[in-house]
Amino acid sequence: MVIAMHRVGLSLAILALAAAPARADWPQFRGPTGQGIAEAAPLTWSEDSGVTWKTPLPGRGWSSPVVADGQIWLTTAVETPPNAQQQEETKAKFADHPVGGEMGSAGAIDLSAIQIDFETGEIVRTVPLFHVESPQAIHGLNSYASPTPVLADGKCYCHFGAFGTARVDCASGEVDWRQTLSLDHIVGPGSSPAVFEDLLIIPCDGADEQYVAALETSNGKIAWHTPRPPIRATDGDLRKAFCTPLVINVDGAAQAVIPGAQWFIAYDPRTGRELWRVDHGDGFSNVPRPLYDGRNVFLCTGFGRQAGLLAIDPRGSGDVTETHVTWREDGKRISTQPSPVLVGDRIYMINDTGVASCYDASTGAEKWRKRIAGNYSASLLAVDQRVYFFNREGVTTVIAAGDEFDEITKNTLDGSIMATPAAVGGDLVLRTDTHLYRIIGVPPAARLGMK
Repeated sequence: MVIAMHRVGLSLAILALAAAPARADWPQFRGPTGQGIAEAAPLTWSEDSGVTWKTPLPGRGWSSPVVADGQIWLTTAVETPPNAQQQEETKAKFADHPVGGEMGSAGAIDLSAIQIDFETGEIVRTVPLFHVESPQAIHGLNSYASPTPVLADGKCYCHFGAFGTARVDCASGEVDWRQTLSLDHIVGPGSSPAVFEDLLIIPCDGADEQYVAALETSNGKIAWHTPRPPIRATDGDLRKAFCTPLVINVDGAAQAVIPGAQWFIAYDPRTGRELWRVDHGDGFSNVPRPLYDGRNVFLCTGFGRQAGLLAIDPRGSGDVTETHVTWREDGKRISTQPSPVLVGDRIYMINDTGVASCYDASTGAEKWRKRIAGNYSASLLAVDQRVYFFNREGVTTVIAAGDEFDEITKNTLDGSIMATPAAVGGDLVLRTDTHLYRIIGVPPAARLGMK
């Protein structure tokens, strides 16, 4: 079922459609560049305004929607409730764990990919991928379908951490291959994969083992497998991570930058050979995807005694901890879940509890700090000179990019926003815990004369 919400005035709708930019693809987590940059997006909306369709989604999942060729893809998990024995086993396993009371289990899960028509919001097909009996427990803030799929060359690559990875043909819905990489996430999967040329790069930072693997996109076979450097922490909980690779170009050569516990590391994406590493301290469970401005790569240390944000010159080789760290900022205001965003020479971020901040990308100097209501998991979006913050309570706060905090508007939808939205052709494709929305952007030309 699709709930249609019509814009006011047929003439305005026609004008908006004519003036809208050509629809671009949003093929991976955080868009074409992987850094949350969009050319255009709506400024204001609500349940009663600006929504062209709203589609109920089966199951549960925090994976972001990805878009190509007029089709939206996302993943979901349909859970069977655990029985009494499974509940007791989970409780016993995590009795002494710091987040034991926040862990939840399922009796079984069915993991699927969903294809949705961009224009109508209709579900085109649901593709079953994996059925798992008695899956590992997950944290209450996580889902069994949190990693975001990747679209490339008419294929959809769906990843569910240790539960499996699969390639789906976008035209037919046929499953080309399935693959499984073993590890113990402890709190569930989180890392999204990245496509580079004919490889699918997957971080596998579990409590038991930590490595990065690349699968051949044609058949799912392992092309390379590189262990992470030695980690000081002996507690498996302090060795895990959930980051998504960012492939950058440094002086004409590709680097796959993949943060992990204790180490920031760059690899040759074709071979898995380590290029450089930085010891960032005792951080673990890294989530934010890196940023790159052509000079420095910016990375968050994750959880630990104190979160940090580092700027690193990626032109080094080997252990460059003492030579290539341009600057470092530490503090509770540094993000541990939402990925930050770059606008010009400024980095904008928000931590889990709503402390937003802005930094000079050249020096690390803090420009401002402001608490915004709500709790945050979704990554930031930058549109022209605006920054969008999406909270778990369904509220999107939009600010003007600048050296002072300047709130423009707030927009509220029913439900919780955990997934990072996609921005396509001036519209937003936004996933809540229950629905997928397409929110129409009205171009500036169409707003002329509006009251």
